[in-house]
Amino acid sequence: MQIKVKAWLACCVCALALAITLMPSSSHAQGTATPASVSAPTLGEAPATPPVITDVKPNTNNPYGLASLWKTSDAVAKTVLLLLLVMSIGSWYILVVKVLEQAKMMRQAKAATQNFWSAGTIERGAAALEANSPYRFMADAASSAVKKHVGLMGHVDLNDWIAMGIQRAVERIRSSTQNGLAFLATVGSIAPFVGLFGTVWGIYHALTAIGISGQASIDKVAGPVGEALIMTAIGLAVAVPAVLSYNWLVRRNKAVMDDVRAFSQDLHAVVLGSVKKSLTD
Repeated sequence: MQIKVKAWLACCVCALALAITLMPSSSHAQGTATPASVSAPTLGEAPATPPVITDVKPNTNNPYGLASLWKTSDAVAKTVLLLLLVMSIGSWYILVVKVLEQAKMMRQAKAATQNFWSAGTIERGAAALEANSPYRFMADAASSAVKKHVGLMGHVDLNDWIAMGIQRAVERIRSSTQNGLAFLATVGSIAPFVGLFGTVWGIYHALTAIGISGQASIDKVAGPVGEALIMTAIGLAVAVPAVLSYNWLVRRNKAVMDDVRAFSQDLHAVVLGSVKKSLTD
């Protein structure tokens, strides 16, 4: 009987100790329970469907582009843009025309080498060349100088007179090859300053508008100032091709004129020799 009582007391003590041991775990479980604000879905209710995110189309309307610059600019800024446009179109037109002209003169130089010197006389050689060829123009000038060596002009030495006639023709040819290069040099020199003027004018109006509105945040400043700075970029975009074209065309003109001068020197010697030969005969 005493053994049963002791066993019963021992069981009670063990149960009490186990209960004391489990109390912190129970309180911790209660602390980590789901908050009242987050309620678990009850049985039979469907879980909430998350919102579907549709594809957002990008905004293709750029408020800070060239179109906005043209719409918001005044008469002075539009004049600057039109002036730069005319400069750019003129530069590219001259570049294309001069390249075609130089290529034509190089082709005519080869034709003169093949057809002129094999002719029996100066007149036949000139007739074998194209009508608008600079080499035919020099040959005609040499023949004309020989025919005009009469009267007071006959007092000039024939050698000098023929050389003067051919040299005049060469200078006229050189002058024609220089056409348009002055425009390219002008555009290359002043286009950046024209664009800079447009930038200064645009920034002035942008700052004036910002001061009147009283808003100087970055979204208010970036648009007008950025559009004004486009003027400088446009000026450089016009000037750089003009400068490169000018230097390239000048170098090609030098090669073309070297062929012209070489032909003129040979022509002078041939004409003078033919005249002397005709006088001796």
